[in-house]
Amino acid sequence: MTSGLWLHGATLVTATGRDPEAAGLLIEAGRIAQIGGSAPPGAEVVDCTGLTVTPGLIDAHVHMGLASELEASVGYGISVAELAADMFSNCGQTLRAGFTTVRDCGGIDAGLARVVASGKVPGPRIVQCGPIHCQTGGHGHYASEWEPSELWRGRVVPGLRTLATISDGPEEMRKSVRESFRGGAEFLKLCVTGGVISHHDKLTDTQFSTAEIAVAVAEAAARGTYVTVHAHNVEGIRNAVLAGVRCVEHGTGIDEETAALMADRQVTLVPTLTAVEAVIRNVGGLGLPAHFAERAEQVRDAMIDGLLAAKAASVRVGLGSDLIGPDQSRRGEELTLRSAAESPMEALIAATRVNAGLLGLDGEIGTLEVGKQADLVAFAQNPLDDPALFAEPGNVVLVLQNGVVAKDERTS
Repeated sequence: MTSGLWLHGATLVTATGRDPEAAGLLIEAGRIAQIGGSAPPGAEVVDCTGLTVTPGLIDAHVHMGLASELEASVGYGISVAELAADMFSNCGQTLRAGFTTVRDCGGIDAGLARVVASGKVPGPRIVQCGPIHCQTGGHGHYASEWEPSELWRGRVVPGLRTLATISDGPEEMRKSVRESFRGGAEFLKLCVTGGVISHHDKLTDTQFSTAEIAVAVAEAAARGTYVTVHAHNVEGIRNAVLAGVRCVEHGTGIDEETAALMADRQVTLVPTLTAVEAVIRNVGGLGLPAHFAERAEQVRDAMIDGLLAAKAASVRVGLGSDLIGPDQSRRGEELTLRSAAESPMEALIAATRVNAGLLGLDGEIGTLEVGKQADLVAFAQNPLDDPALFAEPGNVVLVLQNGVVAKDERTS
């Protein structure tokens, strides 16, 4: 007798390139066992009439460890207990919003990823890089200017949060990234330019020499993984690409020549439009100084220009939100914003199939295909018809992760 779950009555968006189709879907032992046909005998029927079902969404740029007000959380303004509570809450919120997998680009260590994977805390599958790697006074070094840099390490909470590691020179970089891998990092993240949320640099600054970046690339390659970089100007992007990185975050101002270089070297781009909009709209609510909103406005159009230049050059373009702060519930807004620059279907594919490839998980997730893990999300109304619905957590009414129901708010 067949067991499992049979999803009935939905429109399936498989993210494989096929058009949406009305079809049933069978889940057995946490995997997709059948698409189309009729419900097998013994299957539990889940009524999805009128719903739009897609693969579980993937956010390729998150900061699960920055779920409290930033200034307070990096300056001993709140307790470790509150930090942990905010992080755990953020994990659950992310999963309920339809994101079954995330790539954490700095701020946690393997402890959070493992506790979520164990099932003790609900949340998405987490692929993480451990700490951000930055230079003294660079993006990620959030200490005040009068604080001795040697005190920065004291902000690490082993097994929970690690923020940023400071390195100056190739040999310090080598030791730092080896320490990250010892702590369970699955890839590396370096800051090679100034940032929007930075106290000690400008967006036009380049950071780390090509020699420093190349050391991180070599150490990552020795472990079969890669380096991605935070980058907000073309010079920093080119330095990193020439040093051998495999991915660029943000990509502000990418021009035609740089896009061609990225395409030639098979470097992926992950734009992060939502974070920019969030800072512009609510800089105070994030616990940030007002002048950070001005920086965000400087990068908004340039990031979209970089996205379009990259797509024109056939660069692989993923999708990430880069949200920080206490309320990360509208993570799906990244798909809404991307839908204004490209089609809603392209945005969805970036958040599923493309991101799965970036994370090296495309054999398991990212599309609705027989044999793949049953990570699925169901929308009450079709966001491909109205992309604003991607940003509405309430439009996500059913979430399954590995075939297990994580959220069910269907109306009867």
